[in-house]
Amino acid sequence: MINYEVYEQEIEKGNVKNGYIFCGLDEELIKDGISLIIKREVSEEFKELNLIRIDGMNTSFDDIMNACETMPFMSAKKVVVIYRANFLHEKSDSTGTKIYNDIKKYVENLPPDTILIMYYLLNDKRDKPNKNKKLNTTGKFLHVVYCDKLKRDKYLKKVSEVFKEKGKQIGKVELMYFCEKVQSNFDIIKREADKLISYCEGREIKKDDINLLILNSNEDDIFDLIELIATRKIDKAIDIMKEILYKSDQHMLIISAIEKHFLRLYEIKIKISKGKRLEDIISEYRLPQFVCEKLMTQTNRFTEKQLMELIKICVKTETKLKSTGIDKNMEMEFLLINTLTVKK
Repeated sequence: MINYEVYEQEIEKGNVKNGYIFCGLDEELIKDGISLIIKREVSEEFKELNLIRIDGMNTSFDDIMNACETMPFMSAKKVVVIYRANFLHEKSDSTGTKIYNDIKKYVENLPPDTILIMYYLLNDKRDKPNKNKKLNTTGKFLHVVYCDKLKRDKYLKKVSEVFKEKGKQIGKVELMYFCEKVQSNFDIIKREADKLISYCEGREIKKDDINLLILNSNEDDIFDLIELIATRKIDKAIDIMKEILYKSDQHMLIISAIEKHFLRLYEIKIKISKGKRLEDIISEYRLPQFVCEKLMTQTNRFTEKQLMELIKICVKTETKLKSTGIDKNMEMEFLLINTLTVKK
């Protein structure tokens, strides 16, 4: 298993292998990595014939094998990309398990003129690919690329390239400030860059523009906190709560964010029960697909009754925090402990 930076260096040297598995939380970073191979191995002239994309959530082994076995047209190589290959998750349904077992045997002898690329998204930042037995097995024949967070200099350079590709320059100071404010996810980074570029059309981007358009967010920390509440790991939840308070000593904003998150989970759970699907949630909340998928997954960890009770606990804590003469940190810890009393 190699990280993104090592992978990028290998591609720059022209050291392209016949098979890859990408995994990580940042789908845009994964797509950027895959595009390095596509640009190098597939000419624009014959791209439609020598680049095959397959939805890993709606495919079969036969579809994948047939795509790999087809000869490239007027080219030495052909690229087959299986996106959202959820059958690579350590735990998958019976259909996914069957696809994986067939692919596991097939990749031992891939056609030499085919480059097979598969990727899947990790569930959260605690999901470690080196513990995935499926990757350890297929990794003997395919190169596994773990797209984790980039090192600071590499990260700054890559974010700068996002602006350059969109035809906009950003100063070094403003770039660093932008990177501090925005979430470390290239789907979000590209969206926020678009907003800034549109707002600052015809002039330079300033720090005031970044402050105006990009709000500070503890969303990732709040999501992790809710996940620990769902799994009743309150000791770890308290540790994360302390980290959040250390970064931003604003108890009312944090309790409001937790309450809002539970409310959103409740709303999504109701919508799902009424037949709403992923695309409906994306449209209604105007959030990136990966965010909506994470929210929908998290709703499954709670019942409607639990979410209603958790919202009530948040409201009670919020009321107490408005009082004077109380230990606010202690009240936040009591909030987490009280979640243990909520039953399904």
